[in-house]
Amino acid sequence: MNKPAFDDIFMELAVNLAKRSHCIKRHVGAVLTKDTRIISIGYNGPPPGTHNCDEEFPEEGCPKDSKGGCSLAIHAEQNAILYAVKNKATVEGSTLYVTLSPCLACARVIYTAGVEKVIYLNSYAEYKGIASDEGVDFLRKFGVAVEKYDGQIEHVTELI
Repeated sequence: MNKPAFDDIFMELAVNLAKRSHCIKRHVGAVLTKDTRIISIGYNGPPPGTHNCDEEFPEEGCPKDSKGGCSLAIHAEQNAILYAVKNKATVEGSTLYVTLSPCLACARVIYTAGVEKVIYLNSYAEYKGIASDEGVDFLRKFGVAVEKYDGQIEHVTELI
């Protein structure tokens, strides 16, 4: 029997977690690990106790902020890191698996939290139609290892 690599297991979990998202525009999942153990998970959506966008605003999604972004959404990476910190898990030296490369705001949080490595499935720049993955560039500039996932995901369905 072939055992799957941890990278494959964690990325497959991130893809499946993305399916939990209440976002209308994009589903993103994240898994925060340390020493082959999961320390936290997250997916994009509004903070607990607020509105679920797909239920409250099923046609257009949540109201937009002054910059045109979602006014309620917390990104998957932020959710994973916030939950870990809230529960007193040590984030420093961890690896983050995420289905969409981090935006610049998430990159700042990732760096500040002490995440050591980020492995992403799809490009945020390609999704947004921008020239470069600013978050990836930021992380690399300040010494965080970043890799595009190139493993095998076998038991998942396509992301929205």
